[in-house]
Amino acid sequence: MSKKIAVLVGSLRANSFSGRLADVLKSLGIEFGLQLELAEIADLPFYNQDLDRAESLPPAWQRLRQQLAGCDAVLLVTPEYNRSVPAALKNALDVGSRPVSQNVWDGKPVGIISLSIGAIGGFGANHHLRQSLACLNAAVMAQPEAYFGNVGSRLDKEGGVSDEKSLKTLQGFLAQFAKFVG
Repeated sequence: MSKKIAVLVGSLRANSFSGRLADVLKSLGIEFGLQLELAEIADLPFYNQDLDRAESLPPAWQRLRQQLAGCDAVLLVTPEYNRSVPAALKNALDVGSRPVSQNVWDGKPVGIISLSIGAIGGFGANHHLRQSLACLNAAVMAQPEAYFGNVGSRLDKEGGVSDEKSLKTLQGFLAQFAKFVG
């Protein structure tokens, strides 16, 4: 049986490496019984508790909360901004965590793939996400950790992975994620 996975992409840039990598994962996920669906975060207003009332609840918040609540697991694909998480992705964590009694992250299986154009592969962003998700009581996959460094040379212009080693790395991650979610 296929597992429904919401994918949150940390970069909002058109044709970003994160978005391209998410597309690769989406096509590879089928082999492992994972149905990956993008969860849009670009239109989320910043979390503000004053708006978190029925009469003023932003529709984008409601949409994201429903999508996350209705999925079996979440996959975060993110670049690193200034050794941390992009603001849009952190905002999505905040929106999903409120109100506290309806925290959609509570017990939700989550996998993280961070990436960068440098060799470190978004280590800081990956670990900041783990710290925030622990506070939200999400079930974060501990191993394998996935840092996709030198991403510019590992994705080709056609939207695929440029080398066999990178492909095997992503397949190995997805195989473990499918077991974790299952």
